[in-house]
Amino acid sequence: MDLVLRDARVIDGTGGASYRADVTVEAGRVSGIRRESDGGPRTPRPTGARVVDAAGLALAPGFIDMHAHSDLALLRDPDHSAKAAQGVTLEVIGQDGLSYAPVDDATLAQVRQAIAGWNGGGPDADDGVDFDWRTVGEYLDRLDHAFEGRGFDGGGIAVNAAYLVPQGTVRAGVVGWDDRPATEAERAAMERLVAESLEQGAVGMSSGLTYTPGMYADDAELTALCRVVARYGGYYCPHHRSYGAGALRAYEEMVALTGRAGCALHLAHATMNFGVNKGKAPELLALLDRALDAGADITLDTYPYTPGCTTLVAMLPSWASEGGPGAILERLRDDASAERIRYVLEEVGADGCHGVPIEWDTIEISGVTDPALAGHVGRTVAESAASAGEAPWTTARRLLIEDRLGPTILQHVGHEENVRAIMRHRVHTGGSDGILQGAKPHPRAYGTFPHYLGRYARDLGVLPLEECVAHLTGRPAARLGLRDRGLVRVGHRADLVLFDPDTVAAGSTFEAPRTLPVGIPYVLIDGRFVIEDGRRTDVLAGRSVRRGG
Repeated sequence: MDLVLRDARVIDGTGGASYRADVTVEAGRVSGIRRESDGGPRTPRPTGARVVDAAGLALAPGFIDMHAHSDLALLRDPDHSAKAAQGVTLEVIGQDGLSYAPVDDATLAQVRQAIAGWNGGGPDADDGVDFDWRTVGEYLDRLDHAFEGRGFDGGGIAVNAAYLVPQGTVRAGVVGWDDRPATEAERAAMERLVAESLEQGAVGMSSGLTYTPGMYADDAELTALCRVVARYGGYYCPHHRSYGAGALRAYEEMVALTGRAGCALHLAHATMNFGVNKGKAPELLALLDRALDAGADITLDTYPYTPGCTTLVAMLPSWASEGGPGAILERLRDDASAERIRYVLEEVGADGCHGVPIEWDTIEISGVTDPALAGHVGRTVAESAASAGEAPWTTARRLLIEDRLGPTILQHVGHEENVRAIMRHRVHTGGSDGILQGAKPHPRAYGTFPHYLGRYARDLGVLPLEECVAHLTGRPAARLGLRDRGLVRVGHRADLVLFDPDTVAAGSTFEAPRTLPVGIPYVLIDGRFVIEDGRRTDVLAGRSVRRGG
C-alpha cells in the first residue's frame, strides 16, 4: 500500500454513523477499509510505505465548495491555501453568470472589467495570468496544465475545479450588454454556445439575475437555455432576481422555470436577507419542500455567516448598467444621471440592491483595486462619507469612478435564525461564495468549512457532525454527478481530509479574514498530501473535473 491512515474515525459522507477503521490508499484511490470491528487473526492490520497515526482524528471525504470565485486565483496562486487549508478538494467556479469562458476578445475585456472586484484580473492588470483561452474546453485545459514546468510537484492546480457555463457571459457575447429581448437567431446562438460548453466539460449553467447583462434575460430565454442544460444532464445554478423585497417570488420563479424546462435546480447562496425577510426562512423551506415532494430535483448551498459580499457596482439599478462597464462610468460621471441613480438607490430600492432602499451604514468597503483608495477599506460608506463631510452617495460615486468599478463590499443584512434554519434542510450543501480579492475580504473565503464543523456542528449542535460532513461532501458530489468522489469508499478517489473534531475552527474573522483554520492537519488529493502536518506542500494534484468525466 502507498499509505495507511491508521485508527481514524471515519465519517464517510453518507450521513451515517461514524466508525473506527484503518483506511488504505493506493494509486490515488481508497484501496481498503478495515474497521475496528473486523479485528482478529484473519484480518491483520494493513501496512504500507507510509503509515499516519490518525487516532483522535476524523477522516472525511474532501470538502466540495459548491460556490467559489477562484476562477483566476487557481491560475495565479499555486499555493491557494485559502481553500486547501480548509480541506476543500473541489471548487465549483463560473458562478453568478459571469466568468471568462466562452468569450471572444471584446467580451473578455468587458467581463474582466465587470468582475475585477470578484477576481482581480482587470483589463489593465498585470497579475501573471495569460488570457490565452476562449472556449470552456480551452479554459479547463489551462487549469489542467496551469503550472507545468514551474518546479512544483505536478503541474496542475491546488485543488480540483468544476465549471458552470456563465449565462451572463454567453449573453454578453451574443446579445451584448443592452436591456432587450434576444432575437430568435440570438437565442439559437446562445443555445449553441451553452451546448458546446457542456460538451466541453461544464457541469451546468449559472446566472446572475441581479447582475448585468444576465439580468436582462426574460424567463422564456432562461427556460430555453435550461432545456439545453437538461439535455446534457447538467444543472442550473441561479443567483436569482432578489434576496430582499422579492425573495420568495424570485425563488418561486426559479422553481417554476426549471420545472417547465425539466432541469435540475441548485439555488446559489440561498439566503433570506434584509429586514423584510427576518424570520422568513421557514416560508422558503416550505416552498422547496412542496416542490421536492412533487418530484422536483432541487439542491441549494449556503455559507455559515450573516453578511453578504459582492461589488459596490452591483448595487446600482439595472438601467444604469445597460451597455456595460464603460457606459456605467459615463452615467456616473454625468451629474443628472448620477442623481437619478441616487434617487433609486436611496429612496425607491434598486433591483441591484434587491428592491430595498440602500442603507449606507451596512455597506462596508472590503477591497479596492487602486492602492491610493485603501483608506476606505474596513469602513462603511457612511463612515467614509462622514469623515469627508459629504453625503454617502457622493463618496460611493467617487469610489466607483476612481476605482473603475473595482470596490468590493460586505453587506451586513443577514439574519442568524435564517442561516441556521436553511443549513438544516435536507437538500442543503456548503458553498463559501468566497471572494479572495481585497485587503479585507469576507472571512467565509478562508473559513466556511471549518466554521461549519466547529461552530455549527460541534459548538452549537445545529447539525450532527456526520450530517454536517454529508452536506459538505456526499451530497454535493451527488449533485455534480460524481460517482467516485464525495464518499470514503473503496474504489473512490482518495480526496480526503483528516481533522480534529475537538479543535477544528475557522481562524478567519472579520478583523483578520486571511487567517488560516486550525484542526485540519492533513488534506489529500488523489492520495497525495496537499496539507501535511498542518503545512501546505508543493503538490499540485488538482485538475478540472468535467461533466461526465
